[in-house]
Amino acid sequence: MTRTRTGQWLAIWAVMVALTVVIGGITRLTESGLSITEWRPVSGVLPPIGQAAWEAEFAKYRQIPEFQLEAPNMTLAGFKRIFFWEYLHRLWARVVGLAIAVPGLLGLARGWFPAPIRGRVIAMGFLTLGQGALGWFMVRSGLSGRTDVSQYRLAAHLGLALVLFMVALWTAADLLARRDRARPDAGRVRRLAGWTLVVVFVTIMAGAFVAGTNAGKIFNEFPLMGGRVVPAGYLRLEPWWTNPFANVIAIQFNHRVLAVVSLVVVSLLGWRAWRAGAPAALSVGLMAVVGAQFVLGLVTLLWSVPVSAAALHQLGAVALLGLVLLAYHWARGGPPATLDFDSGHR
Repeated sequence: MTRTRTGQWLAIWAVMVALTVVIGGITRLTESGLSITEWRPVSGVLPPIGQAAWEAEFAKYRQIPEFQLEAPNMTLAGFKRIFFWEYLHRLWARVVGLAIAVPGLLGLARGWFPAPIRGRVIAMGFLTLGQGALGWFMVRSGLSGRTDVSQYRLAAHLGLALVLFMVALWTAADLLARRDRARPDAGRVRRLAGWTLVVVFVTIMAGAFVAGTNAGKIFNEFPLMGGRVVPAGYLRLEPWWTNPFANVIAIQFNHRVLAVVSLVVVSLLGWRAWRAGAPAALSVGLMAVVGAQFVLGLVTLLWSVPVSAAALHQLGAVALLGLVLLAYHWARGGPPATLDFDSGHR
């Protein structure tokens, strides 16, 4: 496999991971994540076939607190609707796993990759396996004692998906980027891009806690919350440090603040990247996507989390993270020479 083919494969795989994140977000938004109460990595590829199989699956769902406390009147038809999204999420995750495992194992066996790429491909393979296990660990948290999955496990599941996305995208950029690009004022852009990457990642993680606690369904107004800049009840939980993770008021407020900070720093990064000679698609894309993402966030909040807007908001978050990562990569300079594919790696 050539350098270009490897880069294209990993770029496509990064997009597949991003799509997984969006499908997972829709699964959470539609309260579908607990509809499949067992983890069957092989036999679970097939959905229930026939009335008896569907009734058996529905019977398992009726045993968990989510059904008993929140959806006791759900019919089999309603169960099939939520089952669809969790099944699709798990099925697509399997496809993503195969898309890294099959070419990766083949490339490792045939010596296609130079050493740095080998290490990254192996890491992505093991992290993908871990992501599947973490997904089941998350689902298990909602099968007894509570009606939703743990927001901590949800955030960890999303965070690992984003790490996979970034590793794949960075490696693809290493392999596909040109070597001869000038870097006017690259140092300042690189430092700003590094800090911006941290801000955007933390903002997305804060959004995971919003999704995990349904915090977006309160204070559906902007810019104030209950008529105040800092809402009443921000520190109502003890100990105080649990509020950003378990207090829905604090969770929503923190995500709002981080979203505004992200809007400012990403816009500044786009402007500085443009002044430093970055491709227009990258610099203008940063400013356009962060603006659209902020508007989508407002729509999602003001309309009390409609699924379509919230799903687009999650897609925008991953796209924004990817653009900031590419801006950092651009400012860093050309790909390292250690990633050369010589005649022994084709």
